[in-house]
Amino acid sequence: MSEVILVVDDDTANLMLAKKILGNEFRIAAANSGEAACRYLEHNRPDLVLVDINMPEMDGFELVARMKENPQWRSISVIFLTADKNEDTEVRCFQAGAVDFVGKPFLPEVLTSRVKRTLELERYRNSLEKMVEEQAEQLTGALRRISDIQEHVIMGMANLIESRDGSTGKHVKNTQTYVRMIAEELERRGLFPDILTRDYIEKLCKAAPLHDVGKIQVPDSILQKPGRLTEEEYNRMKDHTSCSSAILDEIIGDVEEEDYIRLAKDVAMCHHERWDGKGYPRGLKGEEIPLGARIMALADVFDALYEERCYKPAMRPLEKIYQILEEGKGTQFDPVITDVFLSFDAPLREHLATRGW
Repeated sequence: MSEVILVVDDDTANLMLAKKILGNEFRIAAANSGEAACRYLEHNRPDLVLVDINMPEMDGFELVARMKENPQWRSISVIFLTADKNEDTEVRCFQAGAVDFVGKPFLPEVLTSRVKRTLELERYRNSLEKMVEEQAEQLTGALRRISDIQEHVIMGMANLIESRDGSTGKHVKNTQTYVRMIAEELERRGLFPDILTRDYIEKLCKAAPLHDVGKIQVPDSILQKPGRLTEEEYNRMKDHTSCSSAILDEIIGDVEEEDYIRLAKDVAMCHHERWDGKGYPRGLKGEEIPLGARIMALADVFDALYEERCYKPAMRPLEKIYQILEEGKGTQFDPVITDVFLSFDAPLREHLATRGW
């Protein structure tokens, strides 16, 4: 199907002449004023617009200005038609956004040549834009696949770490779920607005499975010990937070964004810090503790209490766990985060029942 050319001119003779010259190769639409051209453009998209400059009420420059202001019209190529040979007029044509201009009276060979050249350039431009769009989609898909692979690797590695102390992948999935629940509810309530962006929440949920990555360096004899740890063993266990930073640099430092790595380190190093400053490894207090680690701390303790471990049975009923969390509010845990989590009773019970946990 041949291209559509909209010719805008208040002179009927010029419209008829343009149609006679171009009509054998192109479909011609005619408008005898700027307003008529706008009405046409509201329902149609021509491949090219030929615009007379000197028209009453709305001249060609004003029409093109309106086209450039409209997102649906601004990319349509324009050729000005003018009997004015003044250089200033030619400059103004290009400044207005025209790709070319043709002098009046029309010379058939010149008009046809300019129109064909402009449409050929338009086809090249459309082809290039389509190619760029396709390549961008391919690149986006490739990046998404890489991200999925990275997340599967991270989750697999986290599950392997957890399995060393007798846990299964449930702890990784559970804590990630609780972290998301807490973070999204905090955001919904407008709390910590300078930190809790959607990007931060997604990075935090992605970082959550790596909170115990430092356990790689803790001996099995300690991780799998069924009874109480000695003071020496407990101190060795606590080292899993201190060594996590170097481990994260080693395993994801070259493949992940800097913001994500920093957040993952905060969570891994500080999720055993306490609100009252009596935690480890650095004895941070209150809001000195990174927000992500404060969220992780509560999610981690809840799951540790709810699930069976090699050194303890699962705690029931839920009210007993709630009581422990309530007692830790303002001492072990951030009080705001604790209140938010304790407000989850109904959805939390539903979630646990759905998962069969």
